[in-house]
Amino acid sequence: MPNFKNARISEDIKREISGLIRERIKDPRVKYGLVSVVRTELSGDNSHCKVFISHLDGMEASKNAVKGLESASWMIRKEISNKLHMKKCPELKFIADDSIEHSAEIARMLEGMDIQSDSDEEENDE
Repeated sequence: MPNFKNARISEDIKREISGLIRERIKDPRVKYGLVSVVRTELSGDNSHCKVFISHLDGMEASKNAVKGLESASWMIRKEISNKLHMKKCPELKFIADDSIEHSAEIARMLEGMDIQSDSDEEENDE
């Protein structure tokens, strides 16, 4: 069972990486607005952290963004360590995720459906 402290540190790492993507990382594979940190999973001993990255353009773009983040991982770890006042920053493992593409696909499917609300049905019955 993950404890509260690990969950809080995990969310702090997620927030800091998102901020670094927005402000500091200049790699063209990692474009702010298209790349998102979906979630982070911190190990129990705080030595490893999985960072799930999703891209609006799909899985292939997510994999390219992961490569860009891996090349800047030393800078990301340094910034996280400084901002969160950690003696030892966890080793970051970036993992491509397709959750943004999947949710956009669901949204398109829902837009295509013809759904009538209950109030529309009552008006049609009268």
